[in-house]
Amino acid sequence: MDTTAQPTVPWGRVASLVGGQAAVQLGSFALLIAMNWTAVQRGGTGAVTVLMLAATIPRALMLIFGGAFADTLGPRFVLLRTTTARVLLLAAGAVVTATAHQLWPLVVIALVEGVLLGLAGPASGVLLPMFARGDQLARANSMYAMVLRVAPILGAPAGAFLITVGELWVALAAAAVTGAIWLGCLLHVTHGFARPEPEPGVSLVKRSGDGFRLLARHPRLRWMFVASLCLDMAFSWPAEVALPLLVDEKGWGVSAVGVVLAAFSVGALGSSALGAALAHRIPMYVRLVVTGVGLAAGILVMALMPSALSLTVVAAAVGLLSGLNGPAIVTLYQQSAPEERMGAAMSTLSLAGIGTAPISIAVFSSLSLVLGVQTTWLLCGAIAFVSPLAAVLALRHPARAEESVPVTELPVPAAA
Repeated sequence: MDTTAQPTVPWGRVASLVGGQAAVQLGSFALLIAMNWTAVQRGGTGAVTVLMLAATIPRALMLIFGGAFADTLGPRFVLLRTTTARVLLLAAGAVVTATAHQLWPLVVIALVEGVLLGLAGPASGVLLPMFARGDQLARANSMYAMVLRVAPILGAPAGAFLITVGELWVALAAAAVTGAIWLGCLLHVTHGFARPEPEPGVSLVKRSGDGFRLLARHPRLRWMFVASLCLDMAFSWPAEVALPLLVDEKGWGVSAVGVVLAAFSVGALGSSALGAALAHRIPMYVRLVVTGVGLAAGILVMALMPSALSLTVVAAAVGLLSGLNGPAIVTLYQQSAPEERMGAAMSTLSLAGIGTAPISIAVFSSLSLVLGVQTTWLLCGAIAFVSPLAAVLALRHPARAEESVPVTELPVPAAA
């Protein structure tokens, strides 16, 4: 009988982390809807495009440096400061937009918020692997994924409600409050964390390339990056652009778009909840490879569905598989990355997701003009099959990448 003591997971801190994220993500999605609607009112489609670019480009660029900041300064230092700055930004934005009915305040808020979120993203990704290890990390990531699924479902109508009963400043004030809740949770979650020891002669600029150097040196991380990149690349355009076009071509009505997306979200939420309870009992190969094959097949068949009902059913099945596959990708990536370079690793993984959507939309939208919507969608499904293949190749390599640098793992306080 094995009597080796297993590390205790501080589930109280994990719950505080997930709960804080639930609050701040809800406020963020509500604010997104409110800002986009306000931009439409003040400048039409062009204004929304400018706002989206202002929010996404700085965030993607700052992700490169966010990993270096997290590894060099520690997640507590980065998260407390960026979160505080974001709360102050949103509060000031509420004051300004209450009196200024122009587009420029929205663009400034989106730009600065994008920078702050890009710097904070990798530091947030460092926290869960510090609290949970092995199979328990899979459960923790599934809990985190549930938050990300629930936030848009509840945040979108909340944003619409806030903009209906008030103006944009109300949504900004609400987002500032949820940001303050997240800040309070961070104070609890990161209590007792120490800053890593500085590495002589290593600058932040040099460390900003650590994530890409990890991909070059470690095959398992490289193949998991490919798996995430191909899946996000294949899914972004069908979900955001092709679905409304296909529904319009079939004459099913705009309501079908909402129903299909809702079915996907509900399916993903259900399987994320299942993963939070039972992920440690489901083999990684099933969560990663089998679900990846099912996802690719589902994306492929969605383009061929003859009715809105059948498309909705397949979308729900794709959501179910996605709720297991996504946390599995994150978990294996975290388990494979060197602990002292976790921030850099999470920055590149975030780039595979956040940085992929605009590229996917630009590339496949151009191809659809030549090939047609359905054929391009089928091409996306074919690309998605690269993801489970890359996952198989990743599993054939050693589990943990070792770096020849001093280990400066942050101390994790014991559970209260």
